[in-house]
Amino acid sequence: MNDPDSRAREVEAQLTDDERFALLVGVMGAGEMWPVRDARIPPDVPMSAGYVPGVPRLGVPALLMSDAGLGVTNPGYRPDDTATALPAALALAASFDPSLARAAGEVIGREARSRGFNVQLAGAMNLARDPRNGRNFEYLSEDPLLTATMAAESVNGIQQQHVISTVKHFSLNCNETNRHFLDAVIDPDAHRESDLLAFELAIERSRPGAVMTAYNKVNGTYAAANDVLINQVLKGAWGYPGWVMSDWGATPSWECALGGLDQECGAQLDALLWQAEAFGAPLRGARADGRLTGERLSDMVRRILRSMFAVGIDRAGAAPAPDMAAHNEIALRIARQGIVLLANRGLLPLAPESAARIAVIGGYAHVGVPAGYGSSAVVPPGGYAAVVPIGGSGLEAGLRKLHLLPSSPLDELRKQFPHARIDFDPGIHPAEAVLAARNADIAIVFAVRAEGEGFDIPDLTLPWGQDALIAAVAAANPTTVVVLETGNPVTMPWRDSVQAIVQAWYPGQAGGRAIAETLAGQVNPSGRLPVTFPVDLAQTPRPELPGLGAEWGQPTTIDYAEGSDVGYRWFSATGAAPMFAFGHGLSYTDFDYRDLAVTGGHTVTASFTVVNVGDRAGADVPQLYLTAAPGGRCLRLLGFARVELDPGASRRVTIEADPRLLARYDRGVGGWRIIAGDHSVAVSASAVTPRLEATVELAGRAFGR
Repeated sequence: MNDPDSRAREVEAQLTDDERFALLVGVMGAGEMWPVRDARIPPDVPMSAGYVPGVPRLGVPALLMSDAGLGVTNPGYRPDDTATALPAALALAASFDPSLARAAGEVIGREARSRGFNVQLAGAMNLARDPRNGRNFEYLSEDPLLTATMAAESVNGIQQQHVISTVKHFSLNCNETNRHFLDAVIDPDAHRESDLLAFELAIERSRPGAVMTAYNKVNGTYAAANDVLINQVLKGAWGYPGWVMSDWGATPSWECALGGLDQECGAQLDALLWQAEAFGAPLRGARADGRLTGERLSDMVRRILRSMFAVGIDRAGAAPAPDMAAHNEIALRIARQGIVLLANRGLLPLAPESAARIAVIGGYAHVGVPAGYGSSAVVPPGGYAAVVPIGGSGLEAGLRKLHLLPSSPLDELRKQFPHARIDFDPGIHPAEAVLAARNADIAIVFAVRAEGEGFDIPDLTLPWGQDALIAAVAAANPTTVVVLETGNPVTMPWRDSVQAIVQAWYPGQAGGRAIAETLAGQVNPSGRLPVTFPVDLAQTPRPELPGLGAEWGQPTTIDYAEGSDVGYRWFSATGAAPMFAFGHGLSYTDFDYRDLAVTGGHTVTASFTVVNVGDRAGADVPQLYLTAAPGGRCLRLLGFARVELDPGASRRVTIEADPRLLARYDRGVGGWRIIAGDHSVAVSASAVTPRLEATVELAGRAFGR
């Protein structure tokens, strides 16, 4: 029987109630956060984020769950285990390359399956609403279309390997401060047009086996118990057939089952936080006295079984050992394509004749490159180059560390410039760094920031006195390059005094090489910003973050009053000029856009020609935006393309917009509505640099749910 729905119904009907309830609870393996091995996990099962027993007599495999979207995580779970440590998801999204996202998913799926894991807690896709969110490096962008496109391809890559992928965190897990006790408030229509639209598109395009709910409340109700989000939107309007699991420690009560939650995960954390494993004795008691119907219990189980059979984890078989060298090449490709050249006053690429003596300063560049902390952390082959404990308070304080991956930018620069004298200064004392900078032709300052799960950053400055360090070095050497290795935008009080600024994000296990190749011109930078860089927090919807600095456990409310005007849309609506716009990124060559042709009707289709008018091969990312509708001016990304061209070459590009990107959601009519009339569109190099513009007429219509 190949039909997963029919097979799920048939198998579920043969289960005992004990078997049904067992499928609804996932327990954590022993690790750094939870050192006690749960007796429900058999001795031969490798430790990981979650375990759910199978039913061997009916061919139902156990679920072995591992984090996450940047590689198969392992810190504290499996001593001596390693995996490919991919760059941050923001770096992946900065490539604007869906095929690269699929390749990244394939890496994760192959390595998960080779370790016996059949569920990957990947697909992190919350919109970057706040540049202080400590977990933004795991997410993809501030835009629904870019986020959905990249997330869907990553999920497809994972599930092609017969490993279930989630998408998460449903929804509005956009800040980490007291996330277990946070109420995210938003207008429901605006929610459908932004964060939920990203999930809707990604789920349509990839059919993930599971959706993971968020820790926070949404409009007063915990995400795991939210009938509107789960039953009415996800399972109702969208017809999602898979199962809905909780995040670890995010199931406050058995009533979550009535709100649409199908599986409690990280049950030990629920016992710690909420005094009970919600889907253990409380759920059984609810079934016994009729508060939970037999049909709902069967539905919960059938959804889990259906995804098992649809993705094929029951027939995956033994996996061959993955080709780790090939996987390293994919990590390198992501790092190369994700690096964004923010500013360049003619200094880059570095010419060997003008770089006889280079001072490399700060950022642990002699050791490696940083990675974000938390559940997405991956131990790379050979182990970490170093781990710097940071600590703090709260449940996740023990995970707060600066991880350094063993890809030293200093070593890689020496390979790129074998005849140059390259000296390193740790950047501890600006006065000492100035001495090194004065004696060099070129000064390269590496700046890092530790960001991760459980903590928002207090502001956008660089920690550990790095802003003062950069300013001092730039004053001492007029040919200074700054390389930023961060998980979020930073303020740049030194911006006008340096010659080039490179955003490398958390660049993964091959990141040092990618950075050095880009600085040397072996790689032509092609990354584009997936998030807006504000001048300062005053330009953002919430200059003061509610609850920042509050004790762990204190309830907090964040009103996302910007609604669907996230990121570049907010800047367009307010008229503020960002420091660097969404979609911005420089190249060592130049591109031109020509011959725009646009058709309307039920949607917008635009065709145009991209020409490399420079003297180097390179990749461009033209972007199509809606800039005005009958209701007034607006700004929405309708589509994009990544185009690689040799000097003088050209390519015709056609983009057809999803109609929902041209519409507004109207819960009064229960669907999407396009207003009839003229709509303006622009082909742009970023959200603020239109190159070609046109007006097209669209027919008014209502559609969808």
